[in-house]
Amino acid sequence: MQTKNRAMLFNGLVVGIEQMDVLIGDQGWYTYQVVRHPGGAGVLALHDDGCVTLIRQLRPAVDDFLLEIPAGRLAPGEDPHLCAARELMEETGLVARKIVSLGVVHPSPGVFDEVVHLYLATGLSQGEAAPEAYEEISCQKLPFDQALAMAADGSITDGKTIVALLRAQRHLS
Repeated sequence: MQTKNRAMLFNGLVVGIEQMDVLIGDQGWYTYQVVRHPGGAGVLALHDDGCVTLIRQLRPAVDDFLLEIPAGRLAPGEDPHLCAARELMEETGLVARKIVSLGVVHPSPGVFDEVVHLYLATGLSQGEAAPEAYEEISCQKLPFDQALAMAADGSITDGKTIVALLRAQRHLS
């Protein structure tokens, strides 16, 4: 990709916005703005009884509570696998004996460079949750098949959660 006139327009607490001109084939140069994000990790917690633990979390961006997998932003240089384990423990109190990759997802590649690393956690034991002070979270344990149905019928709208459920279903079959 050929670019020119790159400039950071905004650097915030979580994201930055970069503007650049991009050469698009024979069509010429076009201006793009890209939201820069450090990426994240999300983890689907699967219990031995076939249930999953999701979190119900306030999301001010959509002015609502969403049902999601535990997830969080990567710290600079942080291994995504370790981030997933940390977020699982912080948000649910769960500790996993095994965490396997379910790949990555690009939530909105038209404007964001964010990459979310997805994982499946098994061999779970319950500890004490320690959410961040700014997080309003409650845990919900439900059968895996019910969570899949909720993803399919639109009751679960969070993209990373839908992808994690579908990939876990394939991983488990």
